[in-house]
Amino acid sequence: MEIIKSNLAIDFLGKRRIAMGLSAILILASLASIVFHGGLRYGIDFAGGTLVQLQFKTAPNIEEVRSNLKEAGLSDSTIQEFGSKNDILINFKKSEGKLEAIGEKIRKSMSNPENVTLERVEVVGPKVGQDLREKAILSIIYATIGIIIYISWRFEVKFALAAILALLHDVTLTVGAFSILDKEFTLVVIASILTIIGYSLNDTIVVFDRIRENTRRKSKESLESLINMSVNQTLSRTLLTSGTTLIVVLGLFFLGGEIIHDFSFALLIGIVVGTYSSIFIASVFLVIWEEKRLAAKAK
Repeated sequence: MEIIKSNLAIDFLGKRRIAMGLSAILILASLASIVFHGGLRYGIDFAGGTLVQLQFKTAPNIEEVRSNLKEAGLSDSTIQEFGSKNDILINFKKSEGKLEAIGEKIRKSMSNPENVTLERVEVVGPKVGQDLREKAILSIIYATIGIIIYISWRFEVKFALAAILALLHDVTLTVGAFSILDKEFTLVVIASILTIIGYSLNDTIVVFDRIRENTRRKSKESLESLINMSVNQTLSRTLLTSGTTLIVVLGLFFLGGEIIHDFSFALLIGIVVGTYSSIFIASVFLVIWEEKRLAAKAK
């Protein structure tokens, strides 16, 4: 199936300065947001602490809930709606004590505890949270190393570096979106980032494969011309793949519920920036690499 003819002649690389400028602005905004917020807002998985979910018969007043928690000695709690206005999540840093005792203490601190149901209580110790953070970072590092080895073996080192640069771009913008919107960074988000890495890499490799084929068949053409040709030839496939995936993820985002809301949100960002980076980041790096190689050879 082909929704766009493969003989298009869109000058993608001719717009690389605009694209690179846009990427630079978005990356700087992401980094500035992380610095401004003093880092990411880690969820209970990474920060440790206690999470309590309460269900009210009628929608509670958040300020009243906050006041009740303050009287109970839990003034450092964060409160948010979960799914509906009748359900709220309460996070606080303390993680000692029995689960049932903590949950009951919070339920009874409400104005009308008989109208409140304790849905769940989760506790993660600070050491466990730190261990999970370290393992999450290592999982991304190992995935990156594996990608470098695979692409270097299948293509060339310059292709591997281009792919890694595109992946760093995608991950930075995804994490930046969570920071800008002040969303919690949890293990579910790490899973989505690893999914984005795989998705973005697959899209990039399709373009790289076509560049290699065209280089063999039309060796007299300039690299910029070959890349433009390759991107145009794979554009229909890229849009079909991204479009169908996007439809599914939109369904998860709007209908999947709160449990996978952050996962699907990260995938939405990842699909868009991953498609964009395959065209404007990875490909542009190859052109820059070639220009520097020729300049060094000329000297």
